[in-house]
Amino acid sequence: MEAEGLDWLLVPLHQLVSWGAAGAMVFGGVVPYIPQYRDIRRTQNAEGFSAYVCLVLLVANILRILFWFGRRFESPLLWQSVVMILTMLLMLKLCTEVRVASELGVKRRFFADFDPHYFWHWSSFADYVQCVLAFTGIAGYITYLSIDSALFVETLGFLAVLTEAMLGVPQLYRNHRHQSTEGMSIKMVLMWTSGDTFKTVYFLLNGAPLQFSVCGLLQVLVDLAILAQAYVFARHPPKPAPHAVHPASTKAL
Repeated sequence: MEAEGLDWLLVPLHQLVSWGAAGAMVFGGVVPYIPQYRDIRRTQNAEGFSAYVCLVLLVANILRILFWFGRRFESPLLWQSVVMILTMLLMLKLCTEVRVASELGVKRRFFADFDPHYFWHWSSFADYVQCVLAFTGIAGYITYLSIDSALFVETLGFLAVLTEAMLGVPQLYRNHRHQSTEGMSIKMVLMWTSGDTFKTVYFLLNGAPLQFSVCGLLQVLVDLAILAQAYVFARHPPKPAPHAVHPASTKAL
C-alpha cells in the first residue's frame, strides 16, 4: 500500500532520470571537444590535436547511422551520431583554418587531387566535406543493396563500433611518436574516459547490441593508455635536441 502511494513520485522521477540519461548520451560525447576547441581557437595552433580523431569519429558515426537502418537501436544513440558528425565537422573547419593560415607559401592540396600522400591533409574545409559526402554515398549505396543480409548488417554494426573504439589510437600514436602530449587537452581525455565509461555502462544496462558493449570497454582502455602517456611524459620529458627548430607547419598525425 505504501509502495503504491509513492508511485506518484517514483514514476515521474524514473522518467526524469531516463530523460537525463538519454540527454547525456546525445550531447555528452561532444563535451570533451569543447576545451580542445577553445584551446585551438585561443592559441591558433592545432598541432597538438590529431585531425585523424575527426576522421575516425566521422566514419564510425556514419556507419552507425547506416547500421540503424538494418537493426534499429535506441533513438538517443542515433541522435548522438548526428550531433557528433556536426561537431567533428566544426572541429575540422577550425583546425583547417588554423593550419592553412600558418602554412604560407605551401602548395594547396585538394581532395580532387586523389593524392594518397596528402589524404586528410587538404587545404580547404570544403574538401573534407566532399570526402565525407563521397564516403557516405558509397557506404549508403552498398548498405541499400545488402540491407536484407543479416551477416552484412551485423558486420556493419561491428565495424561502426570498432572504428569508434579506435578513436584514441591516432592521438595515442601521435603522443608516442613525439614522446610528448604537448598541445593535447588533458581535460578532453579525462572527459573521453568518463564519457566512455558512462556510455559503456549505459550499453550494458539498456541491452544494446553486444558490439556496442565490447567496443565500449576497448575504448575505455585506450583512453586510460593516453592518460598513462600524459603521466609518464610529464614525469620524464624528452631532452630537447640541440639547435632543433619546431616548424609551425608540422603535421599532427
